[in-house]
Formats: sequence, structure tokens, C-alpha cells
Amino acid sequence: MSRASQELLGGPGDGTAAGASICPPGGSEERRRLARAARHDRASASERRQRLLFYCQHSLGLGHLARSLRLAAALARAVDVVLLNGGRFPPGTQIPAGIDVVNLAPLGHDEAFKLISHDPALSVEEAKRLRRTAVLDALDRTSPDVVLIEMYPFGRRKFEFELLPLLDAAARPGGPRVVCSLRDILVNQRRDQAAYDDRVCERANRYFDAILVHSDPAFARLEDSFSPTTPLKVPVHYTGFVAPPAMTSDQIDRMPRLLVSSGGGMVGEPLVRAAVGVHRELAERTGLTTTVVAGPFLPDPAWEWLRAQAAGSPALEAVRRVDDLCQEMRRSALSLSQGGYNTTMDILRAGTPALIVPFAEGAEDEQTRRVDRLAALGLVRTVPAAELRADRLLAELTAAASQRPVASGLDLSGAETTARLVADLSSVGTSKRDGGQTEGCKAGGGVRSVPTGDRHSGRIDEPSVRSTG
Repeated sequence: MSRASQELLGGPGDGTAAGASICPPGGSEERRRLARAARHDRASASERRQRLLFYCQHSLGLGHLARSLRLAAALARAVDVVLLNGGRFPPGTQIPAGIDVVNLAPLGHDEAFKLISHDPALSVEEAKRLRRTAVLDALDRTSPDVVLIEMYPFGRRKFEFELLPLLDAAARPGGPRVVCSLRDILVNQRRDQAAYDDRVCERANRYFDAILVHSDPAFARLEDSFSPTTPLKVPVHYTGFVAPPAMTSDQIDRMPRLLVSSGGGMVGEPLVRAAVGVHRELAERTGLTTTVVAGPFLPDPAWEWLRAQAAGSPALEAVRRVDDLCQEMRRSALSLSQGGYNTTMDILRAGTPALIVPFAEGAEDEQTRRVDRLAALGLVRTVPAAELRADRLLAELTAAASQRPVASGLDLSGAETTARLVADLSSVGTSKRDGGQTEGCKAGGGVRSVPTGDRHSGRIDEPSVRSTG
């Protein structure tokens, strides 16, 4: 049975779900004393399960949380996992067994990428103070063997108010290994990109023992979107993509429907309205009805509009959320979506013909580059959001509906490989911050990766490093 702290740790009321609190009674000094004692006993407690503290901050959509939960499910089979969730936790979200979820005071970004508080009772500054204390208390109480941080230092710069104190605390002698969990493609269209990359490199070299890139290196490598002028000395490991589990049956009973989705839905309204606008003609041309999965964060006015449209059309269905989007895709003849990491992994695992309209506001080029690569492999069709006219959308959907599913050939075993790599990290040697050095890490220029003998399922203790840049 999974356990979750569904209330704010250290926030108003200081409450957590029954049996779920990782914060004991007493002040912070008492907590730190207990944590020091636990670390002192670590050597004589080798029979206990290893512990992992996993930090995740999703800001605009749900993708980072969804991927982190998939990773946590695989990790929890071998280690005890405490997941620090920094964004809104959608009601009804399935928490994998064996995971403690600690919900921090929720912060996120608005559409202008400004930091906002999702708790109306807290200002941004109040939330920051509560979160910083809660994160450090979680580190002390968990006494982890490994701290896994999603995205940072390659992103989440606005959350350094809590991440730098966490990293400084973890860097003390005898502290845990620190690992970065990173998606396949990074945003690299910032105006100060060169300086940004150098700053990221400095943070990585100072604080981290390994970087796990959740990509098939045949598809995307870190150096494709990260080009520091100073050497990245941290070993880089490619895990393969973090995808849903493989289907247990090859039998596919696809319904004659188009499944429309846009992740959490916060920036999905234009796609939803475009799909609704062509659904009747699509049904006439192809025989496909349209089901729109709005997402929990689609603004309420847009959701009410969508429900009203569905009520007036037998060819349109509106649902707020589904438990398993990949399974719904597998049951659908066609998918229309944005191009986030998790949605594209659902598409590849389901093998459903797909048209993808990547989110590309501001400097956000990550989805466009991912989708363009998938399209070049013949795995999806794509149309830019700027060209989302009704006639173009209808033509692309009609063409996509006639395509046959194609096996991707990409490595989709990233969750399992990550679990093996983290298990290796928790048991081999000492942190490089204690005067040791992670096996395979040598000084040099550019981005370096540790080669893996069995494609991407290598181990942390493999001895050699080859330059990739």
C-alpha cells in the first residue's frame, strides 16, 4: 500500500496523512541529532534497504511529475523512496506502492514563466521559507544513501533557494551520493545560453556524482543541447527512455476514435479548441469520433466550454483525466497531442498513429526538436502550432489516420535501467566529495559519457570514459 503525505510538510497546520509523516516531533536540532545518529549507524546496518530522496518540481505541466512517478515505481522495488513533490499534486493521481510522497507548499510558473504560489493562503516568499525548511528536514529524517534531483542544475534555477541548501547539506562528509535525473532534450534557445551552460557545468561538477540522461543515445545525446566551454567532469549515463511498461498482449482492439490530449492541460486550450472545431468533418471523412482528455489543469472556463460542446455532439466526448493515457492510446485509432516527453513515450509504447503539435511558446524548443526527430524516423506526423488552421489540421489528421503503426526500435527501458544504476551508486565507493571519485569519471573537455556494454544497461563501476564532443 503506498503511503503519501498529502498535506504540506511544515506548512499551516503542519499536518500529514496518517502514518505518512517523515517529520518526527521535536525541533529541528533534535531532528538533526537523530539524523546524525542514523548516519553514524549506517555501516552497521548494511542489511537494511537503501534509501533514496527524490526531488521533483513540475512547474507548467505534469510531465516531470509523471516521469518521476514512473521512475519512483521502478526504484521502489529495490530502495525505500521518499518523493519531494514541489508542484500541485492532481487529485486522483496514482501513487506507486512503497513510495512516501511529501507535498511541499506548491509553487509553479504561469504562462509567462513567472514563479507563482498555488496555495492561495501563501505568498511566494512564505512558500519558499516553508519549503526550504521542509526539504532540509526531509534530508535529515530520511538519511538517504542517494539524493536524486530531477532536472537541476540543467533547469529549475528559480528553485535554488531550496536546492543549494539541500546540496550543501548533502555535501558534508559521509553524505549521500547526488544524482541528476535528466530528460532527453533541453531548452537551448536562451539569450544567454553559453553563460547558462557554463554555470550549469560548474554546479554539476561541484555537487553531483552522476547524470542520468533518460534517452536512447541513438536518438538524442546531452551534447546535442548542452555545450559548456568548461569540461563537464561528471559521468553521464544514458538509461533509455522512461516509458510505460510493455503491454502484456499483442492483441489490440482499437476503437474508431481520435484521442486528443495535452498533458496536464494548462497550455492545451488552443489544441483542444482546434480539435473540437474539426471533429464533425473528421467523423464524416474517416468515421472517427473524438475523445478529448482535457487534463486536470485545463482552465475551468475552457473545461466548461468543452463539456458544452460534447453535450451537443454525438461525435465528441470530453473527459477530465484518465488513469492510464497509454492504455487509452492503445485502444484508439489515432492520437492528437502536444510533444512532451511522457506523451511521446505513451505514443511509442502504444504504437498508435499520431499527429503531434509541439508546444513552442517563447524559447521553448524542446518539444519541436523531439517531435521533428520522431517525424524524421517515420514514427509520427507533426504540424507547428503556428500553422494549426482547420484545413491543415483536418488534412494532417486524415493522412495520419491511414498510417500503420510502426515499431520505434528505441530503447524504452529507462525506468528499469535507472533503478539498476541507482542501486549501483548507493553501494559502490564513496562520494567524490569525500575525496573519492565515481568510477569512470576522468577530467577532460566537453560532455563525456560512460560506455555501457549492453547498449544502455551499463553499470556505474565500468572503468572507462570516452569523449563525445
